[in-house]
Amino acid sequence: MITNLLRFLFTRSLRPFIFNNENKYGFNTDVPGVGIYVHIPFCTTLCPFCPYNKIKYDETLASSYKDALIREIHMVSTLNNKKNGITSVYFGGGSPALMLNELSDILTALKNNFYIKSNIGIELHPKDINKESLMKLKNVGFDMVSIGIQSFEEKCLKVLGREYINGAEKVKIAVASGFTTIDVDLMFGIKGQTKEDLKSDFTTAFNSGATQVSTYPFIDFSYANNQSKPLGKKHKKELFKYLETISKELQCTRTAVWTFGKKDIPKYSSITRDNFIGFGSSATTILRDFFKINTFSVTEYIRCINNNKIPTSLTLNFTKRTRALYWLFWNCYTLKIHNGHFKRLFNTELEHTFKLELWLGILLGLISKTKEGYELTKKGAYTYHLVEQAYTHHYIDKTWRILKQEAWPDEIKLY
Repeated sequence: MITNLLRFLFTRSLRPFIFNNENKYGFNTDVPGVGIYVHIPFCTTLCPFCPYNKIKYDETLASSYKDALIREIHMVSTLNNKKNGITSVYFGGGSPALMLNELSDILTALKNNFYIKSNIGIELHPKDINKESLMKLKNVGFDMVSIGIQSFEEKCLKVLGREYINGAEKVKIAVASGFTTIDVDLMFGIKGQTKEDLKSDFTTAFNSGATQVSTYPFIDFSYANNQSKPLGKKHKKELFKYLETISKELQCTRTAVWTFGKKDIPKYSSITRDNFIGFGSSATTILRDFFKINTFSVTEYIRCINNNKIPTSLTLNFTKRTRALYWLFWNCYTLKIHNGHFKRLFNTELEHTFKLELWLGILLGLISKTKEGYELTKKGAYTYHLVEQAYTHHYIDKTWRILKQEAWPDEIKLY
């Protein structure tokens, strides 16, 4: 219900969002700030709570996948007439460190085809962290890491179906390796989790040397194999509100709805980029005119690349308004909505496009006016927390579930 109401309010239309099988071959990156995302889909263990596209690691398949990735990077580069500076590079998964020996070649391909002027980040599973692996990552150019701890508490990991690893020791190894930013991913809303457990997780992360903590609500995807379900809305709300109390006690700054970091340290984020190009199976690309998703099938991805075709599975063509809405949604996650950033991307004023929505936001106490634009209030942050979960259940869950089942679906309609 909430997604239908918001879709009507913001788009001024009853039409659904429609993804079709149109393959986009033009990559107009004549936009301010372009990021790059590379997806590595391999894992040694498939955690039941993780919704992302992943398969069991196979050395032969991984080698073919690396070759396909490099070819896709080159193919997309030749389609792009604008060699804009890349403002962020992020490797996610899966467990990217499983392709540790191949990452150097992939990064070389990116640097040969794009002008990279940013930090380079990578997502790591705790069991892939040791002194040798981190030094290899540093030597090939990675300077930011995000460690998927989820919880330092053994009882919480057991609920999630993950083996216990001494996460604090893994964070300390990353600190000793000299990375610029060390993000620790935590989860709240796990069955049996208390405020004391969450505070312990936060404290352990920062005491171990993390520069940032990202705390995500436990969301049960329809295709996941979770034996234990997330806590109910009431308990999640209590934990969500407690996050700010913990942050103040630890003298951290809230940099996004679910993210808290030390002051004056570069932020690590995998989702808040205005424009980005995705490489690999299931990777997404969003530019001025469209949002596209590569096929989730690793074998189909490789086959498509070997046939010299861009592996786009689905495309959503933006109207000017829906493109602006996408920007607004993810910028709300950062708690700040900048007039200047919006105008630079859309060549119009924020208030001109969203006059009614901004007025309602102020009226309802969700946002407040600032010198640069607007920022979310505490009430607004919690409301976004609820809306994002609804968005995930109704839009992302449906899309990913279908794409996991069909390599090349004809169409997906999101109401």
